Amino acid sequence: MLHNDATISYANLESALTTDKSEHLKKTLTEMESVVVAYSGGTDSTLLLKVAHDCLGERAMAVTAVSPSMPAADRVQAETIAREIGANHVVVEGQEFEDPRYLENTPERCYHCKAVRLDQLLAYARENGFRFVIDGANADDVDDFRPGLQAARERGVRSPLQEVGLAKPEIRQLAHLLGLPNWDRPSEACLASRVPYGTPITPQRLAQVEQAESVLRRLELAQFRVRHHGTTARIEVEPGDVHTVLSHREVIVQKIKATGYTYVTLDLAGFRSGSMNEVRDGHGPQ
Repeated sequence: MLHNDATISYANLESALTTDKSEHLKKTLTEMESVVVAYSGGTDSTLLLKVAHDCLGERAMAVTAVSPSMPAADRVQAETIAREIGANHVVVEGQEFEDPRYLENTPERCYHCKAVRLDQLLAYARENGFRFVIDGANADDVDDFRPGLQAARERGVRSPLQEVGLAKPEIRQLAHLLGLPNWDRPSEACLASRVPYGTPITPQRLAQVEQAESVLRRLELAQFRVRHHGTTARIEVEPGDVHTVLSHREVIVQKIKATGYTYVTLDLAGFRSGSMNEVRDGHGPQ
């Protein structure tokens, strides 16, 4: 039945739906009894940790796997926010660099990385008496190329945000309501996502990308990536930030070249999440 009451706006309806999903999330986590949260410090896993901690207290444990694919700044932020939430949090050394299939950097790289990391978390959960390992995959992730989701499903890892139908805008809304400091943090991916498929992953390459991106980070851009193409650094930013990059062109070129790149380019197509996946369809940057 449709309502004609002018006081019932679309925004109010959307808020009510989000609230329903929030209550469903709380119920789902409470029924799990104890969980290990695969926690990266991004908005999704932070919201999941916050709600899990509120529902389960000491029976919710955040575990962050760190490696050269995780920027140092992200690790610091993850640790800081976990403390602010009051959640138990441990950091483990990720073991994906011990897997040659990950280092080969095929389109299945994320699968191999996620498989190794989730096996670590599952072992931690078994050894410490936690019933479930959960991750921050959301309802939007099913529409993207995410081999890591397959690794999670194969291992029985659950995705409560996805299970209750929470999409990214709703997650940001809930995170904002709960006072989480990273509620509007741009979506990010590991540093390995900056390297074209077929180019082996090495700690040195990822460190070079991290250093180059730190140059752009100081400009407070809405969103950005430095894609690694051998001696070329390809910068992606939102169209609205192109002028900012160009106005700092000389400094950017100088500092990024200092990280080891010979050429510094600006991609006129702008920022695209997962742009390295374009080559899987036979077009896009090689």
